[in-house]
Amino acid sequence: MAKVTPNALPWLVLSVVVIALDQLTKYWVLTSLPEYTAIPVIEGFWNWYRTYNTGAAFSFLADAGGWQKWFFTILAIVISGVLGWWLAKTPRRDWRTALPFALVIGGALGNVIDRQIHGHVVDFIQWHWRDHYWPAFNIADAAIVGGAIGIALFGFFPAKKK
Repeated sequence: MAKVTPNALPWLVLSVVVIALDQLTKYWVLTSLPEYTAIPVIEGFWNWYRTYNTGAAFSFLADAGGWQKWFFTILAIVISGVLGWWLAKTPRRDWRTALPFALVIGGALGNVIDRQIHGHVVDFIQWHWRDHYWPAFNIADAAIVGGAIGIALFGFFPAKKK
């Protein structure tokens, strides 16, 4: 049996793609969408809505006075570093581990860039049903959530041994 060697590079490329898509979409938002104005994409369900978040998920700690920018920046960098270290030890073909890690790394660092450049995260995807609105989010947030779901699901339901 051939020795399986770890190789994080292809997965880190995915992280870079997530960061690039996140930053490109935010550039589009900042140069094209008015602030705090809903622009329907799918009437009754999905709007473009340019808003800002100084906190974390669901505006957690958004009104904390400014220290949260550095707290969430350091937290995201530490988590990305730990996941990158684990990713470097993960066999290249173990996509059930590598894919979620790469998504979380890309999403976390995409939002770090926003915090450092703008002092907040740019959000623009708004989903709703009638009068019930989900908090606005962005590509980085979607990658973080998708990665976290993958980590949880694949952790609870490991791959079957051959």
